[in-house]
Amino acid sequence: MNPIYLFFAQGSEEVEALAVVDIVRRAGLPIQIVSVTGQKMMEGAHGIKIEADVLFEEADLENASLFVLPGGLPGSYNLADHEGLRQAILKRAEAGGLMAAICAAPLVYGRLGLLKGLKATCYPGFDQELEGAQYTGKFVEQDGLFITGKGPAAVFEFAYTIVERLGGADKADALKAGMLYTELK
Repeated sequence: MNPIYLFFAQGSEEVEALAVVDIVRRAGLPIQIVSVTGQKMMEGAHGIKIEADVLFEEADLENASLFVLPGGLPGSYNLADHEGLRQAILKRAEAGGLMAAICAAPLVYGRLGLLKGLKATCYPGFDQELEGAQYTGKFVEQDGLFITGKGPAAVFEFAYTIVERLGGADKADALKAGMLYTELK
């Protein structure tokens, strides 16, 4: 399987990034943190330092299985303002590639008009950024090529949805059981 790329900017939400990376790696799927800052060491929205696996300029974006955008402020705006990432997202959409975003980060896809006519969710108050999408307010929403998550509390369900989509329901269910997630319901 080609790598999953999770893009991280200064001010991205740490829990949304790291929980996704952790759960996806537990599932045995390849995922890399990609820095859009030009440096491997970055600082998240809550002052936690995170080291990227690869710089944006080094990532083989055309051969990705999935693009993932964590939320957080100002991280989501920093992702939206990164010209190289915007162009890569547009190219990926044109090619029919799978993409995901959580919390405020669906605004990146929304501002590009990629969510028009689709069901999507995001952190409350950012729904006006989802140009033409049908905001559902659900914890996780899947429609077409997009997986969107509502916010920090939705990160487990969001990550398990990614695992299910790329690795199958059996793998996701086994992981939920192994991590005791099934005991929450």
